Amino acid sequence: MGMCIWRQKIIENVIEIACEVLERLIKSAPEEVQQQMKDNIKWIKGAQENNLVVGSKARILYADSEGRIEIAKAFNNAIKNKEISAPIVLGRDHHDVSGTDSPYRETSNIYDGSAFTADMAIQNVIGDSFRGATWVSIHNGGGVGWGEVINGGFGLTIDGSQNSEKKLVNMLFWDVNNGIARRNWARNKEAIFAIKREMDRNPKLKVTLPNIADQDLIDGLTK
Repeated sequence: MGMCIWRQKIIENVIEIACEVLERLIKSAPEEVQQQMKDNIKWIKGAQENNLVVGSKARILYADSEGRIEIAKAFNNAIKNKEISAPIVLGRDHHDVSGTDSPYRETSNIYDGSAFTADMAIQNVIGDSFRGATWVSIHNGGGVGWGEVINGGFGLTIDGSQNSEKKLVNMLFWDVNNGIARRNWARNKEAIFAIKREMDRNPKLKVTLPNIADQDLIDGLTK
């Protein structure tokens, strides 16, 4: 019983911290990002009633790199300040912007001809490993069938240290923006917006933007 109470308290602290971070970020977020944050806040607040079961969106945050980094930093500070009494592991197996090459699901909206390649998941885990991931994995399957997808996953231990904060900032930034950059090159409208916003926030990030052909010209060539 004592262990259950201890675990429950950690879960409650984590949920509260994540929600506080998103409620702070939404105040200055552009309109294009606000609905995503509202959805996350709703999922977080419903986490307890959904019992944190695998597959429940209450335990998964579809946040951008800013949201993920700020939440992870808040977790790290809470551990440092003894508000959370144990390390936290952030993890992902697949189903994400950068970690899955799945032409029938996650990369189905990549229209530049590269949807059927499996390079992004490999780049993802190599970059994550260099930037501080505790472990990385390459695996197959992931909900669409063996041979139909390559997944790159990671685990990142947060222990309250300064070194932990450095790793989480570097790794999560790459983990998200690797996939956004690829979708930007494929001329995905939302990805172009997201990568421009990331470059404005972080001047060190330099990503080539696609040249968009005039639609009238395209229509004329295809007639």
